[in-house]
Amino acid sequence: MTTPTDDNPDLVTVIASMQAAPGRADALREALTALVEPTRQEDGCVNYDLHESISQPGHFFFYENWESAAQLDAHGGSRHIQDFRSRAGDLLADGGLSVERVHRIA
Repeated sequence: MTTPTDDNPDLVTVIASMQAAPGRADALREALTALVEPTRQEDGCVNYDLHESISQPGHFFFYENWESAAQLDAHGGSRHIQDFRSRAGDLLADGGLSVERVHRIA
């Protein structure tokens, strides 16, 4: 099976983890799902995949690859991401957001 970084190991990869606040898993799932299509249309987006933990429902992950850090930074300023950030406090558990930029080493 191939991954986006097989052909381009210099892609900027992001792994974001979000834990829903108690009773807010469905609302968070809906809000995160709404980010997928507009993000996939952004310049530089190679893939933007949303996952949910099997063992911990309500714990979500984005696995994303971007052509450049500048394009990823522009994504952070996009309207749909800014709108999500304005609502995230109600949806996320305390300390329930982690975003890591990583690069492939092997």
